Amino acid sequence: MLPVHFGHWRTVYGWFRELARRFLFQTIHDVELMLDRERQGREVGPSAAVVDSQSIKAPHAGTRGYDAGKKIVGRKRHIAVDTDGRLLMVNLTTADISDSAGAQAILNAIRKRWPWVKHLFADAAYDRLKLIDKAAYLQFVFEIIRRRDGQKGFEVLPRRWVVERTFGWMIRGRRPVRDYERRIDVSTAMIHVAMGGVLTRRNAHP
Repeated sequence: MLPVHFGHWRTVYGWFRELARRFLFQTIHDVELMLDRERQGREVGPSAAVVDSQSIKAPHAGTRGYDAGKKIVGRKRHIAVDTDGRLLMVNLTTADISDSAGAQAILNAIRKRWPWVKHLFADAAYDRLKLIDKAAYLQFVFEIIRRRDGQKGFEVLPRRWVVERTFGWMIRGRRPVRDYERRIDVSTAMIHVAMGGVLTRRNAHP
């Protein structure tokens, strides 16, 4: 339901699609990200990132896939965050795309939008020769964070917990809890709206 003072839903959605097409939501998010880093005494441009993915149900998606490991039919969110958990890049695919394959698009996007990033952290699912070769070609240092030998049960891994916290922030929004969108570009814009809102509130009320 839209607020009573809004126009017809087709008009509102049309404006949303136009602003998403112009990457306005991503731009607002990235500006807020840099302001938040500066406010906390960090360099505006991040130099390291953590890569991970999340499979999520997408009941209305135009194209979906099946993640056999998570037993989920839907889409997969491949993301990169800075070392404090701020979202740097997101790449949406069908859920049957492997983590390493989805991350390859992330590497290209990071190099273009965040050229200061030099070091990448990831878990063992990303220890694939093709991905590591591409990272080396793009001049990234790619570090795999592994579980300790003989580890039993859950254990927080260095550099890895921040990306899990980002997924937690993301699904606090109503729309990103599941992927309700038919189009991938609209779903991506919704993620930037949700994460941009987190950063805007943080900057407005430090």
